[in-house]
Amino acid sequence: MVKGEEDFMIVVTGGAGFIGSNIVRGLNRTGYTDILIVDDLSKGEKCRNLNALRFSDYVDKDFFLNHADRFLSRKTEAVIHQGACTDTMEHDGLKMMALNYEYTKTLFEKAMKKKIRFIYASSASVYGNGAHGFSEDPRNENPLNVYAFSKYLFDAYLRKNRAHCPVQTAGLRYFNVYGQQENHKGRMASTVYHFYHQLKETGEARLFEGSDKFLRDFIYVDDVVEVNLFLLDHPEISGIYNCGTGKAESFTLIARTLTELMGQGKLKTVPFPEELRGKYQSFTQAETTALRKAGYTRPFTELKEGVSLYYEYLDKHEGFFPYEVREEEL
Repeated sequence: MVKGEEDFMIVVTGGAGFIGSNIVRGLNRTGYTDILIVDDLSKGEKCRNLNALRFSDYVDKDFFLNHADRFLSRKTEAVIHQGACTDTMEHDGLKMMALNYEYTKTLFEKAMKKKIRFIYASSASVYGNGAHGFSEDPRNENPLNVYAFSKYLFDAYLRKNRAHCPVQTAGLRYFNVYGQQENHKGRMASTVYHFYHQLKETGEARLFEGSDKFLRDFIYVDDVVEVNLFLLDHPEISGIYNCGTGKAESFTLIARTLTELMGQGKLKTVPFPEELRGKYQSFTQAETTALRKAGYTRPFTELKEGVSLYYEYLDKHEGFFPYEVREEEL
């Protein structure tokens, strides 16, 4: 790929990852295939997330940033920035800030210079323990770990510079996202993923003590895709928005739903990990008023329905999009 300026309509960073690959799939459904996927495949198993996707090219994240002037062309409509270190237990602050803050800031500035729209992933972790609520108000933000801080800091940077942005700049604060294509995430995969494999392998879903009182806003990945596509369809909308259902549900409900779907298994209580004390969000619930006022009207998937949809991917396709041979490949 050394022929000079490249022309891609959409750039998706983190496009081989969980949410990023689902966004590419969503773009494919709407007719977009002229997509550049940017990612880091040092964790090689992520390549399976690309098998069912249609895109023009792939490039490593560092090469992309170093040559962004070439990849961000006049034809580029938007950068959908999903790439990040998402391990909330990562203690290396230098690594986290370099990947999640400095990289995002540099890419944002390059996109603004070329007047290319910028839609990016933030996180509900910026709200900390949620003591002041979950609306998009700086007074509610109190990150509890360096991952949350890295997301918080770019949100603050955007707020400070948004008035000078020549095109759409929008961030989405993801709550607890679950769904297909998260196999590579290991310990950071969703509770649905872990419960499914625990039930399949041992017949028991392991819940922390107090899980019936731990309530989170769980959002199915298809809904996250729809919110991103909504922003892509509405270039006049800028700002930072929560991306959650507005409902808080228990981990216990997820485990029970899976035992019903699988027709087997039981729930087992295990001690709460010491390393999570003081760093764990025991309650999250998105305030969705701002997103609704912006014009997003689609209903969000109910938790039991979303778990059922995801279960089909896990049970029939190992958690991946099924690969389909296309006529042009024959």
